Amino acid sequence: MPHAESPTPTTRGRALGVYVHVPFCSVRCGYCDFNTYTADELGEGATRASYADTAIGEIVASGPAGGGRPVETVFFGGGTPTQLPAGDLVRMLRAVDDSFGLLDGAEVTTEANPDSVTPQSLATLRAGGFNRISFGVQSAVPHVLATLERTHDPAGVPQAVRWAREAGFEQVSVDLIYGTPGESMDDWRTSLEQAVALEPDHVSAYALIVEQGTAFARKVRRGEVVMPDDDETADKYLLADDLLTEAGLGWYELSNWARDEAAQCRHNLLYWHSDDWFGIGPGAHSHVAGERWWNVKHPAAYAQRLAADGSARHDGESIDAATAHVERIMLETRLRSGLSVSALGDGARSQVPDLLDRDLVTLGDDRLVLTRTGRLLADAVVRQLVD
Repeated sequence: MPHAESPTPTTRGRALGVYVHVPFCSVRCGYCDFNTYTADELGEGATRASYADTAIGEIVASGPAGGGRPVETVFFGGGTPTQLPAGDLVRMLRAVDDSFGLLDGAEVTTEANPDSVTPQSLATLRAGGFNRISFGVQSAVPHVLATLERTHDPAGVPQAVRWAREAGFEQVSVDLIYGTPGESMDDWRTSLEQAVALEPDHVSAYALIVEQGTAFARKVRRGEVVMPDDDETADKYLLADDLLTEAGLGWYELSNWARDEAAQCRHNLLYWHSDDWFGIGPGAHSHVAGERWWNVKHPAAYAQRLAADGSARHDGESIDAATAHVERIMLETRLRSGLSVSALGDGARSQVPDLLDRDLVTLGDDRLVLTRTGRLLADAVVRQLVD
């Protein structure tokens, strides 16, 4: 696959990425509020067989708006991108390269469920330019997976990871969820220990959030399941940090740990640094040059809009300086690299001594960085800096 020349540091400017949304899942998990659909929820014009060609149409139409900047990261998310044939994912990636230009050494990720890949599909993806894969493992404990309505057998995860390594993927990431109702500390320790045993380059561990409008939220409201309290959730975060750190994975964002700097997810860092990205697919969001916009959500409407107008854009907004400032504080505070104190206003800077006294942050080289205690109270720290 041809690649664009790498820009010099003085000409690079804001990094550019592409997110490709694949809205298909074999089963819709009750806790999920992502824009995803099972096959029987979709009508004509939104089939898996036709999806790649539809998305390629949007990629081709979006390319000129990239302004000639090569793409540094591509991320296929969902849904489960690997519900589509590997060849279709490769065709979409090729369209990104043809329309935007891929930077030499670009990070190209696909999410995958452990039971949605084969040695053959992984080999096709790797040969087609994918170099990073993120497996949605969530838990290694069957009863926890059942509560989450995940369909894969945890016993098959090591095999999927081995296949990815054998196919030549440079980076393998594992996604975990903690705080599921009924999950004990021992259950969570088991999931962490089995994740570490996979020797991943990267681990994401997120607390389960009850999203309004989901089946899971309705169960909580009816008292059918009980969410853990904040102290238990904090203890599980600390356990994750302990075990992952002992395994040589360092935190670089509140919920993400990596083997080294090269293993950090460059695409997510692009989000956290408020760089630019184009979102492809139904419901996908874009953020370019101070403008944010998003596509129509339903896959059938998405396909129809593209066919009729050449654009699936639903709405958008301009990001003013005040909003950009608040978002910078919210996002960069989450990072181990921290937030520049000089970027704060006088009111926020006046809060720094209190945050230092309470051992919520450290300060060095003009960077405000959360302590371990501060990570547990990150939202409160952000509120103090924003207010």
